[in-house]
Amino acid sequence: MKAAILYNQQPIENNPLKIEEIEIPQINENEILIKVNACGICHTDLHIIEGELPPVKMPVIPGHQIVGIVEKIGGKVTKFKVGDKVGVPWLHSTCGKCEFCKRGKENLCNNAKFTGYHVNGGFAEYSKVSEDFAYRLPENLSNLNIAPLLCGGVIGYRALKLSEIKPGERLGLYGFGASAHIVIQIALYWNCEVYVFTRSEAHRTLASKLGAVWTGRAEDNPPKKMHTSIIFAPAGYLVREALRVLEKGGTIALAGIYMTPIPEIDYSLIYHERKITSVANSTREDVIELLKLAKEIPLKTEIQIFSLEEVNKALQLLKRSEIKGGAGVLKIH
Repeated sequence: MKAAILYNQQPIENNPLKIEEIEIPQINENEILIKVNACGICHTDLHIIEGELPPVKMPVIPGHQIVGIVEKIGGKVTKFKVGDKVGVPWLHSTCGKCEFCKRGKENLCNNAKFTGYHVNGGFAEYSKVSEDFAYRLPENLSNLNIAPLLCGGVIGYRALKLSEIKPGERLGLYGFGASAHIVIQIALYWNCEVYVFTRSEAHRTLASKLGAVWTGRAEDNPPKKMHTSIIFAPAGYLVREALRVLEKGGTIALAGIYMTPIPEIDYSLIYHERKITSVANSTREDVIELLKLAKEIPLKTEIQIFSLEEVNKALQLLKRSEIKGGAGVLKIH
């Protein structure tokens, strides 16, 4: 099969992903082999490639928003059959035994492994996963359009939950890429008012088209204060800007796996029981709940399509916030 392989962490401008022919992975009795139709690209892929996350497996095939068809099943697999449409997100496996798994917080598992980081991911023609960490996908969304739901969508959904947003409240979104353009649809479905802060004029236009009541830059002053906010952009200074326009008792959820240092914050900005929480990975329950919402709303994703051979170019555009639409997706089969 063809695969995009990372041998050494380095700037994406160096075109570090090499397209090579390698063997199709072999599965064990509890795994399924997936013929990959599409795989979304994400800032986490960039953080892995450029070394902002420490290397844990090298070489590695990145990619953790996998959509495809079951090609082969292991002897003990009962949840899927050949031909099923399935998805694989960031969470690849958990131990089920540590204190976090036992408390229902498997996203914090001490022994978790992640797709495209600890194990090979979806920037390839085939991928494999345990049946327990794959998901049957709704038929009303195309393979290409489902892909962004499996990371951007799931993390955004978990960030919404942790932000404690209530119907009718005001939600601020900082950055408007793959996650935010999905989150805005969920928030509007919950009858929230959405305010979008982004430096990209194209993203502000998309946000308005999708229903934002106000758009501007992080330094601007919205007409009202936010009840909760989610920061998607990995820029630490945004925490201070978001606190500046956060209502008393509000929460800021930090949705990224990586962020530049957060500047010193005057205590008055966080006083009045304002809270800051990070969002770490997601649970299987999050994925199931989001896929149900995707069918119910239904969620629509704005995507720009690339071939596997264009993976370096696609990630360069992502880094520069130049993806047309909300998310970039590799079309593989």
